[in-house]
Amino acid sequence: MKDITKIIPQNEIAKFCHRWKITELALFGSALRDDFTPNSDLDFLVTFATDAEWGLFDHVAMQQELQALLHRSIDLISKRAVESSRNWLRRQEILNTALILFSEPEAAHATR
Repeated sequence: MKDITKIIPQNEIAKFCHRWKITELALFGSALRDDFTPNSDLDFLVTFATDAEWGLFDHVAMQQELQALLHRSIDLISKRAVESSRNWLRRQEILNTALILFSEPEAAHATR
């Protein structure tokens, strides 16, 4: 596994998460494996605060902001969507291997 966290500015990630009411942001996929390349995208698992009511355009704006910050193609996937996925192999792989980059204390926000 490569040390991907070296290319992810933690302070900027924290600001991004606070701005978008993200209570947990985790990395998963090829970024955590040996098949990660300079052309690979970054896959993020995101958990929002219950008072975050973002629509499709907001989701696109989040993705574009993160792409600009990290200079890579980004996929943002809701943790809730993964947890409710019928594909148990994919669900298990993502949830068991995700690397948490940002997490709010649970008392700070209820999550969805």
